[in-house]
Amino acid sequence: MTRIEPLNADMHHEVIVSTRPDARHGDARHFVPVVVSEFPKLAAHYPILLAKSAETGAFFMGAMLGIEANENLFLADNGDGQAYRPLELRRRPFYTVGDSLGIDMDHPCVNAPSGERLFDPDREPTPFLRGIQAMIGQLKQGIDRTNAFIQTLIRLRLVEPIDISLRFDDGTHHRLDGLYTVSSDRLSELVDDEVLSLFRNDDLRLVHTMIGTLEQIPRLARMHNERLTRSF
Repeated sequence: MTRIEPLNADMHHEVIVSTRPDARHGDARHFVPVVVSEFPKLAAHYPILLAKSAETGAFFMGAMLGIEANENLFLADNGDGQAYRPLELRRRPFYTVGDSLGIDMDHPCVNAPSGERLFDPDREPTPFLRGIQAMIGQLKQGIDRTNAFIQTLIRLRLVEPIDISLRFDDGTHHRLDGLYTVSSDRLSELVDDEVLSLFRNDDLRLVHTMIGTLEQIPRLARMHNERLTRSF
């Protein structure tokens, strides 16, 4: 359940928000929507892939944080705790309400025992809240840019399904369906004008970043396997 209220200094001046990554706060997610402005930081840790929305069937861009549902291998107790945290996770419990910022007062990170205040004693936004406002702005701008990039990939027929089939030391097997990447073969077949257009729109860099992050899949598999062996 959510109870989203437009943020107001008078109503919310005593609110404290926990910023600690926590499975109980919604961080236990294995695939998280991302925007293209995050690519440079995401690429150091996660495979960047495409998936289809269950509601609309439209493609969206996401980072793969785990192998199975509700598994985030980069939470502090599983990973090294130093990985870049996608904006989609960091912005919770904040939402946009029209042109304003809203907060989900029922989110478990709200009014946690420790965390960051939203307003100072003079009821002015704290540096933390100003950072959240900037983050939400980055997300809002990034959604349109990301959707335009996805439409370019579709128009140039660069999207292809990826088969990820993994076996682990405990005998389990995971086949990850419904994920897509950029076709290297199709990329090499583009005519010069198409490649030039990708380059000038900065889409070619994004394409190569996506392809390069496929090398992170074996790393996630090793992390998942280590997690399994620790539980033996």
